[in-house]
Amino acid sequence: MVKIISRQSLGVQPVYDIGVEQDHSFLLENGLVASNCFNKSHSTAYGFVTFQTAYLKANYPVEYMAALLTSNSGDQDKVQMHIANCISMGIEVLPPNINESRVDFTPKGKQILFGLSAVRNVGQGAIECILQNRDEDGEFKSLPELCDRVDLHAVNRRALEALVLSGAFDPINPNRNQLMHDLEFVLDWAQSRAKDRAIGQGNLLDMLGGSAEAAAPSGGFETAPKAPLVADFEPQEKLKQEKELLGFYISDHPLKSVQKPARILAPINLGELEGLPDNITLSAIAMLANVKPIVTKKGDRMAIVMLEDLSGSVEGVVFPRSYERIGQYIQPDARLMVWGKCDRRDDQIQFIVDDAEPIESVQMVMVDLDPSIASDIEQQHRLRNVIRSNQGDDPKYARVPVIAIIGQAENRRLIRLGAQFRVKDPEATVNALSRADFKARMSPLIKA
Repeated sequence: MVKIISRQSLGVQPVYDIGVEQDHSFLLENGLVASNCFNKSHSTAYGFVTFQTAYLKANYPVEYMAALLTSNSGDQDKVQMHIANCISMGIEVLPPNINESRVDFTPKGKQILFGLSAVRNVGQGAIECILQNRDEDGEFKSLPELCDRVDLHAVNRRALEALVLSGAFDPINPNRNQLMHDLEFVLDWAQSRAKDRAIGQGNLLDMLGGSAEAAAPSGGFETAPKAPLVADFEPQEKLKQEKELLGFYISDHPLKSVQKPARILAPINLGELEGLPDNITLSAIAMLANVKPIVTKKGDRMAIVMLEDLSGSVEGVVFPRSYERIGQYIQPDARLMVWGKCDRRDDQIQFIVDDAEPIESVQMVMVDLDPSIASDIEQQHRLRNVIRSNQGDDPKYARVPVIAIIGQAENRRLIRLGAQFRVKDPEATVNALSRADFKARMSPLIKA
């Protein structure tokens, strides 16, 4: 409780009630007022909003996540985090689609369509022009048809290139490289037709079809000039272009193929670093989106890197001592298993990379255990001693996890032993376990 010292009249002013039905006052007879009444009203409001959002997420997950993506579309880090949440919820976020996407992220069954407004270099005027034309005259069947129907002053070359390279034309023609080569010819052709229509002329094929306004697709659009046939971009090049235009990978991700097998290693998500302590060693599976080599005043080499996974990205630092051991792996677009710690100096989170290994080289030690052996204290002690004897002189550099497989077939359970049981040399560990009558083997994270 707090006591009111003085009062001052502010006249008549608008106020907002919290919904109490009858006249009320928080003043008590002795002049005291409940000091927490404001907090209680606030907590009630927040609790109600929490209930509403939880209900929507549980009962309308696709619509809820689409709205969440739209409301955060200006923050790439949050959008990437929410897309990762969609993946974990079994909701696929589809690339932009020239015939289906709207301005914002929109639900499509159990999927979410990427909004056109989130594509770089595609302005609001271009989007309005495309959507109005599509709503009035139907879907676009080809790049020439779109260029012929829309105002090319609003939908300029830069916007069309962005739409092609972001995958918006994939449902019409998945060969993005071919469309990019065709674009120069198609734009000249469409602009010429637009000029003819502006002065009341039609080309010969239009006239044979009846009129410039009634030109049928088969009579005009199919005759649009095209570049010689070329092969499509390599998958990695496509993903790189998507990243530049959308801010993140959408049709695929270089780490998506290893996401499921990597779960057994229990790596942290880079998008969740804020909630993790600073003084423990963490592991993550990440891609180096950017690498900035640095030479110190002493002449030592180090690097500032941008680590990225499906949940987000964070700046990382590879200091000279670590760079000397793992510098050969610190390359742009490298997919790595990294170990390190969080650093929060200057109000900015950094990941200090102590060690790294290409994910293609990551090995695990798998130990098959019968349930009777797994529950035997004496056998557990023997297993622990064998593992610890293979951790090397400095356990801090033991990075290879040991996975216990208990039971068989459908009753099989995989248990990752704690970080204190990691080993340095997987082959030597397997040999030692075999000599101790444990059935063990090495297994790569990614199988060829």
